[in-house]
Amino acid sequence: MATTHSESLQAILSRVEGYWSEPEIARLEAAWRFATVAHADDPPRKTGHPFITHPLAVAEILTEIEADPATVIAGLLHDTVEDTHATLEEIEEEFGSEVAMLVDGVTKLTRLKFHTRQERQAGNLRKMFLAMTEDIRVILIKFADRLHNMRTLYALDEDKQVATAQETLHIFAPLAHRLGIWRFKWELEDLSFRYLEPERYYRIARELGQGREEREQKIEAVRQAVQGRLAAEGVSATVQGRAKHIYSIAQKMDNQDISFDEIADLAAIRIITDSVADCYAALGLVHELWMPIQGMFTDYIAKAKANRYQSLHTKVIGPDKQPLEVQIRTWEMHRIAEYGVAAHWRYKEGGDARGADEQISVLRQVLELETDLTESHEFLELLQMDLFNDQVFVFTPDGDVIDLPAGAGPIDFAYRIHTEIGHHITGARVNGRQVPLSYTFRNGDIAEIITSPSAEPSRDWLELVKSSRAKAKIRRHLREKVHAENVAAGRDALRQALGHYPQALRELVDLDDLSEVLERFGFKETDDLLAAVGFGDIEAATVLRELMEDHEQPASLAEEVRRVLGDTPAVGRARADAPAITVDGDDGFQCRLSKCCSPLPGDDITGYITRGRGLTIHRSNCKNLRYHALNEPDRVVPLNWKTGEQASVFRHDIEIVAVDRVGLFSHIAAVIAECGINITSANATTTDAGLARLELQLDIRRRQDLDHVLERLRSLIDVISVRHLSLTR
Repeated sequence: MATTHSESLQAILSRVEGYWSEPEIARLEAAWRFATVAHADDPPRKTGHPFITHPLAVAEILTEIEADPATVIAGLLHDTVEDTHATLEEIEEEFGSEVAMLVDGVTKLTRLKFHTRQERQAGNLRKMFLAMTEDIRVILIKFADRLHNMRTLYALDEDKQVATAQETLHIFAPLAHRLGIWRFKWELEDLSFRYLEPERYYRIARELGQGREEREQKIEAVRQAVQGRLAAEGVSATVQGRAKHIYSIAQKMDNQDISFDEIADLAAIRIITDSVADCYAALGLVHELWMPIQGMFTDYIAKAKANRYQSLHTKVIGPDKQPLEVQIRTWEMHRIAEYGVAAHWRYKEGGDARGADEQISVLRQVLELETDLTESHEFLELLQMDLFNDQVFVFTPDGDVIDLPAGAGPIDFAYRIHTEIGHHITGARVNGRQVPLSYTFRNGDIAEIITSPSAEPSRDWLELVKSSRAKAKIRRHLREKVHAENVAAGRDALRQALGHYPQALRELVDLDDLSEVLERFGFKETDDLLAAVGFGDIEAATVLRELMEDHEQPASLAEEVRRVLGDTPAVGRARADAPAITVDGDDGFQCRLSKCCSPLPGDDITGYITRGRGLTIHRSNCKNLRYHALNEPDRVVPLNWKTGEQASVFRHDIEIVAVDRVGLFSHIAAVIAECGINITSANATTTDAGLARLELQLDIRRRQDLDHVLERLRSLIDVISVRHLSLTR
């Protein structure tokens, strides 16, 4: 296997020996020895190959784009810090600070802990982008690393294949496009498509293969015709056939809603000349050979794309009456189109990134988003928004050029100028004419923003903007506004909830000082806790219970009852006043509530006329009432609660048996207060078995209120049983 590794190194050396110096080649060989020793104990890759084959492949891919020595060496060493005992200090000592910086930039954040895969992904990308803004060569190494991993993705299980392919298609391929590295872009797209939609990928591949020989013959005939015409006119140029890639074909089928058989322009050629003048001369000769298709000519030489891509694009009716795509560019333009930012490092010493500056401006804008975002998924969402969009160029009234994503409008423009201008925009004038905020810019527009101090962002703006900067700023403003409203709502909720507690418990709480409980709820600032209460994430009563538990607890249950309720008598058995009911619409009857079923407003009720004690009110499903109805049906009468009686208060006695502990009664009193029910009296006793028996008299208005509080009490972990005792009024 060592021989194979040596042969791989020789393949790399054979690529660079034409433009690398002897000391640079010696450093590469030293890096190979360093990496081989460092990875010697690493387990093999999932493919079964020794781990060293991966960094060797990464270095070889980098030589294919003619990367500089520091980049190739860093590519060979890029996994040593992450996967071995080697340190950055050792790499810096052996190979210099430049190589160490590149290795550090591409190293994943494996030593940090993340809660989710998205958080890890966002963290790695942020670190990589930060390193890229310092030195764009970091992304070249990362592209080569990802490309080799995609080439060997077959060895992983299906879930990892899909996850890696999705990240590649949605992040790395668009980033390669934005940086103009076509050489990486097309292969990353095709490999991702292969794992995400394998059936469709192989179907298109088969369809391409079936007609490949015929297409190649046609392209070769076209190539020779163009090459001969250029030579006859004295234009020095190379003519190449240009293959269409599987993913781009699939995209075209989707965008135009056509089948493979309906794609008429699979044939394409590229003309590469020695000068810009020859490009335009070649264009004229191609248009003489074949009829140009109207509206299908674009001059990217006069106005380059944002990624510095330059070329002449035209489409003609070819010799077989089928559309033929033609690209025309110089050799330097061709290098930039294929290698993008990598082209800046071919003829340099030490690295001059000035040519790449415009291409990485999008990454600097993405890094600015970090202060405006709270969630990793937002970072990934807005990153993809920036990478996928093409650009439009708009002028300020002073003549400055602002680049924006295609489809952008006045709000995007305003936020690019200044955050405060974006926050207060009300409209815009474009080319001297007032336009709405929904206006979409065209290249060359001159825009002037109209603002008002009273204007502020709304959620509707999120549907209008196309730039990640504007979307992040709007989201942050809305979040802060909602945060302030939630803080106020949370403070009000705490005050209202505290009002339901007995006076003694209310005196224990200072709502102006929540610092003692912040850490328990996972917050650093009081406003954040209040906002969580206002939003509904945390119940006000939960916060109040925590605040009350901080205070000194009573020594006994009886003392606790006295502290909460004061000196109260034992549960009373006072004679009840007559509840308000009607019989056939008439009232004023002498009546009382039965103790057997404890009826309350909200219950269906029926009366039983007793001998000498007036009318007794039962719940209609009471078992005792059924007995009376069978034996004395004439004494059973239908009843209704008097209108408005639901507001009356009925005193209901309950018994609670619970495990005795410090703070038990305070907890039970707090739960009852949360339900909006007052405790009018209480009696507490304890047993030798460590249990407490509480007899409570509650003010109840409706059956639903009683059922709710009993359900809450029964759900408490310390409570063993809850039962009714009696009912009075």
